[in-house]
Amino acid sequence: MALALFEWQSKNNLIYKQYIDLIGVNPSNVKHYTQIPFLPVEFFKEHKIVSGKFEAEEVFTSSATTGSAHSRHYVKSFEEYLGVATYCFEYFRGSVKDYCHLALLPSYLERTGSSLIDMVRLFISESKYEESGFFLREYEDLNRILNENERRKIPTILWGVTFALLDFSEVFKGKLENTMIIETGGMKGRRKELTRSELYEIFYQRYGVKSVASEYGMTEMFSQCYSKESGRFHSPPHVRILGRELNDPFSVVETGRNKAVNVIDLANIYSCAFLSLSDLCNLYDDGSFEILGRVDMSEVRGCNLMIK
Repeated sequence: MALALFEWQSKNNLIYKQYIDLIGVNPSNVKHYTQIPFLPVEFFKEHKIVSGKFEAEEVFTSSATTGSAHSRHYVKSFEEYLGVATYCFEYFRGSVKDYCHLALLPSYLERTGSSLIDMVRLFISESKYEESGFFLREYEDLNRILNENERRKIPTILWGVTFALLDFSEVFKGKLENTMIIETGGMKGRRKELTRSELYEIFYQRYGVKSVASEYGMTEMFSQCYSKESGRFHSPPHVRILGRELNDPFSVVETGRNKAVNVIDLANIYSCAFLSLSDLCNLYDDGSFEILGRVDMSEVRGCNLMIK
């Protein structure tokens, strides 16, 4: 499927086609998905990355840091994006509707074009629990609902950007036994950077929570990956995380330590499914991966400022 999509995008994505030509790759010589050229994700900042011709129903934008350009992802079908997001979540966690979704995502709510907000908004609307909702800085209300959900044993997911979860943990009173925390990454310059293991330990202590997970996604992707309690991420079946050697961007591997991230997202049909990212990772034999931070000298991005 990856090879078939590559063949189509190499002909119908102008910027991607130009990139392939510039690096001297003949698409007819690509016989394995590790040989596919991966487009640097930074191209989304300066170019309109689209495959085919269409009028975008939505344009997702990245949460760029001060002074840096925003990435733009032109979405042919907004409904299709929501369907993919639902599939990714339910592949790992079961039905969206069976959870009370509480979202502590202030930095995303305060801007437009966030794909994360659209995803969580859908989950809130689909939930069978009317308590589901967004919280900006209404910590008292969130504290009350979490404790009431615990009393009623309602399965709950607390979505949160990292700095906001830490802020809230300093005022939260209670213990979360029926609630899973899913952090979406990002200190956004608000706090000292922490390793994921350090962050999880703080959450275990302050929230008394049994389960902490993370979501890995970005503006330029349609899909999301999720971690389990170990901190390792797992991909849905249509996503493959690969690595590239730091001193050779065209050398792609499927396992190894300290590799830069390449991703195949087959849901990116109408943008580019083959992306070269600036994250650093460890890749494991079972297909899981661990995000270590940013490759040295790469731009620090708003939604993934954590370091391992």
